[in-house]
Amino acid sequence: MSKPQDRPGDRDARQMRLAAIVIALAMLGWLVVQALGREYGWAGKWAFLADLAAIGAFVWSLLVTWRIWRRRNG
Repeated sequence: MSKPQDRPGDRDARQMRLAAIVIALAMLGWLVVQALGREYGWAGKWAFLADLAAIGAFVWSLLVTWRIWRRRNG
């Protein structure tokens, strides 16, 4: 059986769900790493690494969201 073709709206919805999941997991992961670092006295470089990873996830999500917005309004 062949898979029916996805409509552009379905693909956009799937990408928006993925972006939302990435944002939620990045924030949750960042909070956990900050709390664990404070609790166990980890070096500051680990906090900066967690910050950098969270920023990367947020930038990726912003770019995905911006592309979807451009596709719908362009």
